[in-house]
Amino acid sequence: MSRCVGRVGWGSVHPDTLSERRRLYLLARVVVARHYRRPLTLAAVARALSTSPRQLQRAYAQFGDSFHEDLYARRMSVAAQLLGEQRSIPVADVGRLVGYPSSYFARAFRRRYGLSPALFRNRALRHAARGSMRERAGSPARAPGSSPARRADPAARPPAA
Repeated sequence: MSRCVGRVGWGSVHPDTLSERRRLYLLARVVVARHYRRPLTLAAVARALSTSPRQLQRAYAQFGDSFHEDLYARRMSVAAQLLGEQRSIPVADVGRLVGYPSSYFARAFRRRYGLSPALFRNRALRHAARGSMRERAGSPARAPGSSPARRADPAARPPAA
């Protein structure tokens, strides 16, 4: 008789099912990381992984947030990195480069970081300029928008890519 295991709230899940879902989840994250610029859908990723959209949805529910949140987080992280490091790329083009139509990108970016992409870039550039001055002076640099007494919410900052 096989023993079933699982997370609280998932009831009994057979170890093979758990292992397969974890594999699907990890593979889907790789697909999202490599192809976030394309118009990805849950169904397209499931097809690429030879599984059903429902099985992939279950895998995300068990091990992560959701497929859409994963895709959104990846796109926003890369967008924030581009805005902060690539001055030569116009703000309007950053959204297109990460897979968004330009009209939707600014709204999605503001929802994620609380700033427009242009304001985010300006603050990142000011922070970088202050950071280079501090490095010459020997004091540590701070994140954009933070102060010595109050740090920005770590969840609001883009994760390192």
